[in-house]
Amino acid sequence: MEKQPIVVIGGGLAGTEAAWQIAQAGVPVILYEMRPYRFSPAHHTEHLAELVCSNSFGAMASDRAAGLLHEELRQLGSIVIAKADEHKVPAGGALAVDRGQFSQDLTQTLSQHPFIELRREEIRSIPEGIVVLATGPLTSPDLAEDLRRFTGMEYLSFFDAASPIVVGETINRDIAFLASRYDKGEAAYLNCPMNKEQYLRFWQELCAAEQTELKNFERETAKFFEACLPIEELARRGEDTMRYGPLKPVGLSDSRTGERPYAVVQLRQEDKAGQLWNMVGFQTNLRWGEQKRVFRMIPGLENAEFVRLGVMHRNTFINAPQLMLPTLQFKNRPTLLGAGQLIGTEGYTAATAGGWLAGTNAARLALGKEPLNLPTTTMMGALFEFISSASPKHFQPMPPNFGILPELGEKIKNKQERYRRYRDRALADLKKFIIDM
Repeated sequence: MEKQPIVVIGGGLAGTEAAWQIAQAGVPVILYEMRPYRFSPAHHTEHLAELVCSNSFGAMASDRAAGLLHEELRQLGSIVIAKADEHKVPAGGALAVDRGQFSQDLTQTLSQHPFIELRREEIRSIPEGIVVLATGPLTSPDLAEDLRRFTGMEYLSFFDAASPIVVGETINRDIAFLASRYDKGEAAYLNCPMNKEQYLRFWQELCAAEQTELKNFERETAKFFEACLPIEELARRGEDTMRYGPLKPVGLSDSRTGERPYAVVQLRQEDKAGQLWNMVGFQTNLRWGEQKRVFRMIPGLENAEFVRLGVMHRNTFINAPQLMLPTLQFKNRPTLLGAGQLIGTEGYTAATAGGWLAGTNAARLALGKEPLNLPTTTMMGALFEFISSASPKHFQPMPPNFGILPELGEKIKNKQERYRRYRDRALADLKKFIIDM
């Protein structure tokens, strides 16, 4: 008997991963992506798995939360992480990719899979059958309204922002120097150094710069995600806040002078050729003219050309603790699964992880198997346990972090050793899980 195709809605990281896992299980899948016929406020291309805010998946080291999640996904056969590894660009200790090549390769790879049918059209209501909903935080209005009716709940929301991208040849290399913090990994960041006078002048202008005005309904509910604050919002929290955040000079010295600057603006390589550079931590809601004026005050960027200026958009997510199981099934409709930022996980790797589990469990449902629950000692398992069991009253998007893992059997004061122990336990338990799958 021919299997009914599973429907995956949304061609971002979560939907791409979900569709791949379903197809790899031998189950046909129809992947719906509304671009290029309709674009969200944040997307610029028609490719699957387009990276909107940054080209970085976070720290590579497996004793870091993001890096542990990378490694778990590698062990589980993630297509997204495999392609990220293939298209990585120098970024010190981070896994950053050439985002153009990365998304183009994933689009071509999925399009060629015999069990995947890619349909470029908008879905306005949740279909029957087994469905993976991975439409992201910018779900189209009609589908969002249908989901609201289905859940009987209003969306929650926060504001997210993207950083500007600079043309590499317009960066003054007589000022900007190439280095990674603490000389960790390959020197992969261009660093624009500031002395105290330059920093204070920049800080004052940044605090006074004009922002893009929010719409009335946005102003009433405006709430920023703490891990991705606009740079101007960070600046307004105090004179030195940026120096303890994205502009911290710790671990960086200019080899030409041997001195550590008062503050440093870092730019991360966007593409393999090094023609484009992302302003690290400079997500912003400033007016575009103001961005050019203020950011060109940064030493080394006096003549910078911007291929993309910063933007901010409202991200919506559902109240997952009230609605979802740790298998990523909806409680009141087990054949509907969710993944990505829509369900309240934060970050590229977390979206990929959700896509893996939702896709895997969707395929298992189609094959008459029980859905999987990941061990809560793994970063993936802990993340999905958290979003399905947190307090619904104060639920906010959660990135991978060691704080959500079950405690170790003993107290370990040294943080790095404690993180290594978390990693070792997670990977050992994941190995047993894979054997029993």
